[in-house]
Parts: sequence; C-alpha cells; structure tokens
Amino acid sequence: MNISKLPVIDDLRAFEAVARLGSVRAAADEMSLTHGAVSRRVSKLAHYIGIALLVPDGRGIKLTAEGEKLGIAAGRAFEMLAQTLAEIRAQPTQKAVLLSCERSVAMLWLIPHLSEFQDTNPSIPIHLSVGGGPLDFEREGIALAIRRIDFPLDPKWTVETLFEELMGPVMQPAICNRFLEGDYIALGSKTRPNGWRDWCAQHPSVPPPNEIRLMDHHYLMVVAATNGLGVAMCPKVLALGDIDCGRLTAPMGFTSDGSVYGLVYPTALGLVDGSEIANSWLLRIGTELFEDR
Repeated sequence: MNISKLPVIDDLRAFEAVARLGSVRAAADEMSLTHGAVSRRVSKLAHYIGIALLVPDGRGIKLTAEGEKLGIAAGRAFEMLAQTLAEIRAQPTQKAVLLSCERSVAMLWLIPHLSEFQDTNPSIPIHLSVGGGPLDFEREGIALAIRRIDFPLDPKWTVETLFEELMGPVMQPAICNRFLEGDYIALGSKTRPNGWRDWCAQHPSVPPPNEIRLMDHHYLMVVAATNGLGVAMCPKVLALGDIDCGRLTAPMGFTSDGSVYGLVYPTALGLVDGSEIANSWLLRIGTELFEDR
C-alpha cells in the first residue's frame, strides 16, 4: 500500500464525523471547529479523490453512494486506530532501573558507555543516582549499585565482582620525564589520602614527589592531571578514556590495591526485567574493561 496517496488525515476525520453524525454542524461541534472549517475539509477531500461525497438534501446534506462507502471504511479505520492506541497505552511501561554509582566512576566510565546500552535496550530507561556511601535499596528505590567493596557488606545483599581495582600514576606525556626524575607534584583524592604513600611503598625505585596535593574527588584529580597540574594516583578505570585518546599516559602501569568494584543488590528482591539485563550488560563491559590493556 502506498500511503503517500492517501488523503490528509484531518480531511478524513472531518468527513468521517459528518458521515457518522449526518450533519456538518454536529461534526463541527464534536471536533471543536467551525462549520466552515469542516465544510472546507470535506470539500478538499472530495476534490482530492475526484468524487462527490455529499449532496444537498433540503436544508441539510446526505451522502452519495460513494460517500457512504468511504464513511463506513473511514469509521472502521479510525475505530481500529483508537482500539490499538488504547491497547498500547494499557500495556505496562518498563520501569526505570535506578542505578547507584560512585560519582567519579559514573562520570569517567559508566556514562561514556551508557549510549551502548540505550542503543541495544531502548525500552529500558536507566536513571543514575550518583554518590557513594551507605545503601538503602528499599527507601531510595535503588535496583542496582556499583560500589568499591571497601566497607562491611550487609548479609542480605548479593555482590557480584565487576572488576579489580588497579592503581597507578597517570600524567600528561609531556611531563613523563620529570616524573621519572622525581621533579613532579603528586595529585591525590581526599577519599583515599594514603594512595601515594601506599604506592610509593610498593615501588621504592620510583623517586617520591616534591609535594602531594589532595582534591575532593577522583574526577577533579583526573581533570587536573589532563591539564598538566601534576601526576595523579589514579584508578585504571578512571584513566582509560584519557589514555586511549592520548591525553594521559601511565608509564608505570597499574597494580592491584587489593579491592574490587562490585554490583550490589538486595538478595530478597533479586534482579527482575530491566535490572537483570542491566546487570548482565555491566558485567560484560566490566570484563571487557581491562582486556588487551
């Protein structure tokens, strides 16, 4: 069927109302239009198909044989459309998956990947709750959480390992030699104030920094490093995007700090529908994160 050859839908609606109600005025009242507007639409439809649809009948009008036929067909078509729309609206919509994620991981890793999930799962909306700390799944409506597992876990939670936490110094390529010579400022996060001390203890051959500056969040630390303000002690997951595009380099690589990131959800509620699909997707991209890196 070539729908481009069909008349304008508004003209068909006006004619269907006239045919069903038997009056241009009644159709105008139903459609909240003027008498003249409905008449023009019906005349436009008749002109388009080249057939008379209405003829005068005393002070009123009546349908021609062709008009009766078209009126019945248009009525059935609009009834079918109305029924289909009602069925679609009655279907339960996919509940949004509220995903809680630590701020820096969300900004530097999760959000850049979310378009992939949306493209493959357009009917499953993901809403982000950005922040760390305690989890109250029921009160906050959280379906799934991403957390670095460095705190006591509730026995009522299920935790699936997402990826290992690997740490290392990252910097602009231009200051790599200064780092190796010990002429650099170290950037750290207040959320892990001992990050540089612990790393230097594991790498005694690397010259210590001239100074350590702590920032409120890892995200700010990474931005500072990409702008040449110093060398950041950075989780690998937060640095990969900038390393891939050449803004940062990691000459010493990354080493495990003994912790992992996990996907956390209440065991009793489990994972259903969209949250189960989101969980599987996150596990996949978490596994792929460090492959061939």
